[in-house]
Amino acid sequence: MDTEPTPDRVVRRPLTHPEAVRAGRTWWDAEAEAYHAEHGEFLGDHELTWCPEGWTESELGLLGDLAGARVLEVGAGAGQGARWCARRGARAVASDLSGSMLAVGARLQADLPASHRPALVQCDGTSLPFADGSFDVVLTAHGVLPFVPDAGAALREWARVLRPGGRCVFSLPHPVRWAFPDVPGPEGLRATHSYFDRRPYVEETAGGTATYSEHHRTLGDLVRAVVRAGLVLTDLLEPEWPEDADHVWGGWSATRGRLLPGTAILVCRRPRGPQETA
Repeated sequence: MDTEPTPDRVVRRPLTHPEAVRAGRTWWDAEAEAYHAEHGEFLGDHELTWCPEGWTESELGLLGDLAGARVLEVGAGAGQGARWCARRGARAVASDLSGSMLAVGARLQADLPASHRPALVQCDGTSLPFADGSFDVVLTAHGVLPFVPDAGAALREWARVLRPGGRCVFSLPHPVRWAFPDVPGPEGLRATHSYFDRRPYVEETAGGTATYSEHHRTLGDLVRAVVRAGLVLTDLLEPEWPEDADHVWGGWSATRGRLLPGTAILVCRRPRGPQETA
């Protein structure tokens, strides 16, 4: 297994797609077990949790009826969302860049009935090994988009593997978070960085090798990327912090979440034909 390099510095600089892929795969391979140990109970091993605020698909109902549907979870991590879909009758696939994350998923589903175990596929979420129109639903909960330089390329690929009329639902850190320190306390409520600065956040070694990266788009950038990918945006959710929740996840907390949006969820579909625009 790859060992996660220790970053020497944090910079804001352009990043190529191969650099981002290498950094992402190495980082998540090294973090897989620790990530599940820290967040697995909160996420649920067989639950679809859309965001660190804790809202689930059972509560939000964004995917529709899944019985018999062909479902692809990209950036699936350990495949929790795909397993939730499979338990509701979907024919599900969980894909992720990290083999170690998928290995955690394989362990979590080893004792489940075959119908509740999604297929696990290691691949880049912007280059999917599936035929056009293979799926009825493509989804990701905070996967892929925050970690790749070209959001449009990812969305075009997801649109490609969707059947006409199919649904694409994705969540990611709310773009407004980019302007604030990623800390859960009051110091995370003071804007210190330009919302319009789209330079990636990059952790790198002294030799300039990226070890981790995140990529920012404004809300307008995301909407335009959806439209240019040939998808129709049908809903945009900014989930509020649950009233009774007092947990902390990284920079997500009640202190910030009751004042600032932490997550954006975009619900899209592929038009049924070239004449359909809504």
